[in-house]
Amino acid sequence: MRSALAPLLLAALPAAAQPVTNIQVTDALVEQVLRGQYDPALYASSSPITDHGTMLCEMRHALEADSLRASLEVLERFHTRHSYSDTISDVHGIGAARRWALSHFARSAQANEGRLLTAYLQFDWPNGSCGDALGWRNVLAVLPGSDTSDHQLVLIEAHLDSRCAGDCDVDCPAPGMEDNGSGSALVLELARVMSRYTFRHTLVFMLTTGEEQGLVGAEAMAQWCAQEGIAIKAVQNNDIVGGVLCGQTSSAPSCAPPGSVDSLRVRLFAAGTVAAPHRTFARTVRLMYQEKLQDQMAVPMAVEVMDREDRDGRGGDHIPFRAQGYRNVRFTSANEHGSAEVDSAWYTDHQHTSDDVLGQDTDGDLAVDSFFVDFNYLQRNTLINGMAAALMALGPAEPEFVVHDEPAGLRVSFTPAPGHMAYRVGVRRTNSGPDFDAVYRTADTSFLVPGLTAGLGYAISAAVVDSSGVMSPFSREQVKGNDADTPPQPVDDLPYGLSCWGIGVPEADAAASWTWLSPPTPDPFTEEALFTVNAPPGLAPRAEAYLLFRAADGRSLGRMPLRLAPGRTDVRYHHTGAAGVHTASLVIDGRVVATERFVVTR
Repeated sequence: MRSALAPLLLAALPAAAQPVTNIQVTDALVEQVLRGQYDPALYASSSPITDHGTMLCEMRHALEADSLRASLEVLERFHTRHSYSDTISDVHGIGAARRWALSHFARSAQANEGRLLTAYLQFDWPNGSCGDALGWRNVLAVLPGSDTSDHQLVLIEAHLDSRCAGDCDVDCPAPGMEDNGSGSALVLELARVMSRYTFRHTLVFMLTTGEEQGLVGAEAMAQWCAQEGIAIKAVQNNDIVGGVLCGQTSSAPSCAPPGSVDSLRVRLFAAGTVAAPHRTFARTVRLMYQEKLQDQMAVPMAVEVMDREDRDGRGGDHIPFRAQGYRNVRFTSANEHGSAEVDSAWYTDHQHTSDDVLGQDTDGDLAVDSFFVDFNYLQRNTLINGMAAALMALGPAEPEFVVHDEPAGLRVSFTPAPGHMAYRVGVRRTNSGPDFDAVYRTADTSFLVPGLTAGLGYAISAAVVDSSGVMSPFSREQVKGNDADTPPQPVDDLPYGLSCWGIGVPEADAAASWTWLSPPTPDPFTEEALFTVNAPPGLAPRAEAYLLFRAADGRSLGRMPLRLAPGRTDVRYHHTGAAGVHTASLVIDGRVVATERFVVTR
């Protein structure tokens, strides 16, 4: 059945004028799965993992910075991944790159009982921007969902192609590490890790071509799904998600001043009309992160919902899906290195140049030692993506509800359904910013919205939480004028969080409230402080334990090995870095079990 969002054609697609034709999936079995015409038992895991808490806690460590780096190092070697570049060579051009990506997906499938299926989405673009483009291919990996009665796709995408200044320059070296090797590595890494889990909805991992010529590959997929009546629950586009340096010309809204570093924020872009669910999806991702992962990460991130669909004058592969009415969001780094306006004589940034490389050799030993892509930051963005996709692929649909304009104020009434444990109501003034002003939670099917002011207009959105604590996406907004002041009420305290420190630490089951790491003494401090590790009674010997210290931008400040035993262990830490807010994490057998922030003054 076609997605209920499909009629919402909200704006013209900023792609090339010539239509995409002859769209086809190159593997008949993959096509059947995309259509929902398959037996889920054929793709069932022998040891299924369906619990979202286990998935998210494991993904914190299973998604590896080193693995992301390895993928980027391979992508950098193809000289260029320009969409019109060589398709025959085994070592250069877009053909070699997409075959390698397909083989990477295939290796992930082999490691997970063959449950991940691979194929190309092939299409033509006659009279394209640089001539006829025949047999262009997006790379697909598809993890079949366990429930075909409600067949929907959750799509995680990035564009594989790269370019230099000239739109049709296929010879210029275009390593495209930030734009968009970072997004491509993210999608490959998620497929590697998430293919061991079992989801209700089908996950699709896609690397597109033709993005730099006008979002052509994404248009092919969005058009094919719309024409074939395939429902998509969510699209997560990843474009420029690994860089942390601010360029001179970064497109607004972005970073300042040039040269600044930011590895603690990620931006979510989505169309913002109240008639569509795109920006409410961005708000959903932010709330999911705050509830499920923010307190479980060694280096917490800020997830920022932006007030536009993309940067000024820019676009991305989420836009064709919005044009077909499919719920979508774009993930982008807080900082970008350039606006891609390379025709300007004063343009010195990396984006869309041969300088968009992984890093540089600063000491002359012929090895890269200073990186433009921050692998730890990219890993955190990969985790946030995986969290959103997992919860969307496991969780319920948004609830049916009505907003009533009553003399006492605005009242929301929900249509109850099996499995509904609680409802969330997102509220914002119609003239407020891109995020909710407040989110409330109720178990009642009739709810008077609190904290409203008479005579003002409000946009109301709703989500449901199922019995396992997984939230649906927030619905599109309903706009009403409010007639009366309503009494205040506490906002949602997000009670369905996780306790990841127990995953991989068996003793934690007997000490669920144990405080492993105490705040430092003193705090703040200038040079030296005492950290205290508290291990529970009966703790077995550990293979590895250490305190990991990180700076505010995510850089490692070093680690201190521990001989962990039951009881108290004091660790004296001497700080030699810059002042600021930093973190100390206790890591046991590769798992972060506790994190404390500390402040260094000078």
